[in-house]
Amino acid sequence: MKKCINLLFVILILSVNGLQAQNDWKELFNGRDLGGWEVLNGDATYEVKNGAIEGTSVTKSPNTFLATETAYTNFILEYEMKMDEGLNSGVQIRSHSNEDYKNGRVHGLQVECEDTRRGWAGGLYDEARKGWRYPLDYNPPAKKAFKKGEWNTFKVVAFNNHIMTWVNGIPAANLVEEKTETGFIGLQVHGIGNKTSLAGKKIKWKNIRIREIEAADFDAYKGMEAPEVSFLKNQLTEREKYQGWELLWDGKTTKGWKGAKLDHFPEKGWSINDGILKVHDSDGGESANGGDIVTKKQYKSFILVVDFSITKGANSGIKYFVDTELNKGEGSSIGCEFQILDDRHHPDAKMGVNGNRTLGSLYDLIRANGLIFNPYLPREKYVNGYENWNRAKIVVDGDKVQHFLNGIKVVEYERNTQMWKALVAYSKYSKWPDFGEYEKGNILLQDHGNEVEFKNIKIKEL
Repeated sequence: MKKCINLLFVILILSVNGLQAQNDWKELFNGRDLGGWEVLNGDATYEVKNGAIEGTSVTKSPNTFLATETAYTNFILEYEMKMDEGLNSGVQIRSHSNEDYKNGRVHGLQVECEDTRRGWAGGLYDEARKGWRYPLDYNPPAKKAFKKGEWNTFKVVAFNNHIMTWVNGIPAANLVEEKTETGFIGLQVHGIGNKTSLAGKKIKWKNIRIREIEAADFDAYKGMEAPEVSFLKNQLTEREKYQGWELLWDGKTTKGWKGAKLDHFPEKGWSINDGILKVHDSDGGESANGGDIVTKKQYKSFILVVDFSITKGANSGIKYFVDTELNKGEGSSIGCEFQILDDRHHPDAKMGVNGNRTLGSLYDLIRANGLIFNPYLPREKYVNGYENWNRAKIVVDGDKVQHFLNGIKVVEYERNTQMWKALVAYSKYSKWPDFGEYEKGNILLQDHGNEVEFKNIKIKEL
């Protein structure tokens, strides 16, 4: 009898705990009205029909948001979403609407929802601020998760600076941000401009619920299968360390770097402040102020990531396979270059051949164009504006090389081929013997006389 009572007690405790865990979930939408929500920014309308929130698109309106009155930091968010063909939408998380930021414009991370062939539903975009943080070109298998014209289930896990998403149970985005934010949840009806054909179309949400979590709850998600993308400032995540990444710049000192034509770091023209490596503005001359800087170590096959921020009209570059002995005269050291440029305002963008001197290009050789690799993109490349950060990634696997700009592949080529030799022969590099065919070389950050900032410089040798 005593054993039966003990067993019943255990069952009761487990049942109570189970109910308590269920009760941890909070319904953000009661299925009847919009209590607890407020409309921000635009003129799109929201109403409740058949147990779902319906947003209706209107012409000549900016993006409109239905935002929770409560702010959240660490949570699991689940919702179902469906939208009419041709629309774009998303759900804001940890977002803000402050009068001192663009007159109250909603800004912050957004879980993308779209039915285009680009296939980025579940990706992470920073609305009205930083741009794309996790386009699904980082995780191509997830592009097929969204079901056009049907109800789709989204799941978001946000803990401290780590954000993860799933679409219909398929891992989509795995992002580590620089900082942790607190903000509202918001349902977006994207502006449609003057496209009357899209006016009156619907976006629907239902079964919206949230559960605030602590560290122990997040432990279950640390093995998230989607590739991790980190914006931690000059730090490596535990996963990056395990995968063999190293900081190429420590964020504090000049360790591991020197002037391209010096045996020490330049005494002028460069500065380090608050984790930012800056090349200073001078007269726009090529390597004429502090001069280029290079790694003391040479690299053969690798993945290199560099975050950079340009000023208006700026010119710079990231070079690899650099031989500092080739050019002893004026100008920059010689190597293959990931071009950094303000395409709109710097004259170099219109020089060269067919745009092969624009941002992300293999300078003077191959134009940056993401449409070659993903024809469903709406533009050739995604570029964040001034005072925002862009991410360059260079992948070198032997003779095969790729350039990525903000997560999108924009250049691909193979060295030591007839095509490569022909490209070089018709470029400014034709006078340099065996240009770009060296087995290894230094990595270089260029001084081109304009202010450009760098951070999060990391490398993984292959």
